[in-house]
Amino acid sequence: MDYKIKDIEKTFDGEIIGNLGNNEYEIKINDNKHQIKILKMDSKGIEFVLDQKYHRAKYLENSTNEMNLIIDNVPITINMHTDLDKIVFKHSGGSGTSDSQLTLKSQIPGKVVSIAVKEGDSVKQGDVICTLESMKMQVAIKSHKNGSIKSIKVKIGGTVAKSDIVAEIE
Repeated sequence: MDYKIKDIEKTFDGEIIGNLGNNEYEIKINDNKHQIKILKMDSKGIEFVLDQKYHRAKYLENSTNEMNLIIDNVPITINMHTDLDKIVFKHSGGSGTSDSQLTLKSQIPGKVVSIAVKEGDSVKQGDVICTLESMKMQVAIKSHKNGSIKSIKVKIGGTVAKSDIVAEIE
């Protein structure tokens, strides 16, 4: 996924490429591999060791496409991928070619903060079905096709894992 730090022209691409166990991961930033160990993570921030160096990030405020942080006492605004909604939509079943797919799945883990439809409602491709909160960011889960809501598999306040079914749309 592409990220951009405000006031810096260059963007960077970051992804988790492997889980090493014990809260340790191998990540790739641009084309460079790094090891990260999560020491502590909660709704206020995260403490981690990246390539043998300790860091602390405090979350200030977040939206779907922007995150304000203080990392090692330096304020930073990160603009996430400008096509974040399209990416989440695509990975939740919205490729545009799978009209026969009944289930709408979550691409991210999170807490259900709102549900925009009810069983029997008609929806169009791209309509918001529910909103999830993950790491203090809210992400809309959108319909992958036109149809009607057969069933909703989540509840407000409940949590979902990656690939959990959010709704069935026929």
